[in-house]
Amino acid sequence: QVQLVESGGGLVQAGGSLRLSCTASGSIFSIETMGWYRQAPGKQRELVATITSVSSTNYADSVKGRFTVARDNAKNTMYLQMNSLKPEDTAVYICNADIKRGQENNYFRYWGQGTQVTVSS
Repeated sequence: QVQLVESGGGLVQAGGSLRLSCTASGSIFSIETMGWYRQAPGKQRELVATITSVSSTNYADSVKGRFTVARDNAKNTMYLQMNSLKPEDTAVYICNADIKRGQENNYFRYWGQGTQVTVSS
């Protein structure tokens, strides 16, 4: 089966940087779009950034210019470089991937368990 595991979260002061990673493992034929979501206490989950299999990217307006999403297809890994962090970036960051498990044109959506990012003021 497929598993997504995030890492890289932690505590950082405002203005600092963190780099998150998400690695997919298991029965993977190919990975289409991957994405980062975040969820803060009392708020709904929101999309942060997405990246396709050919590295086309999209960002939420709130992080544009500060965050960069990238992927290494050979390692089945996606990264999120977060610079100029703000207290409002504090959230659990969750990895998503749309994965083809066989030769059919059918993708399944998987989610990681999340990694905590806390930005202090």
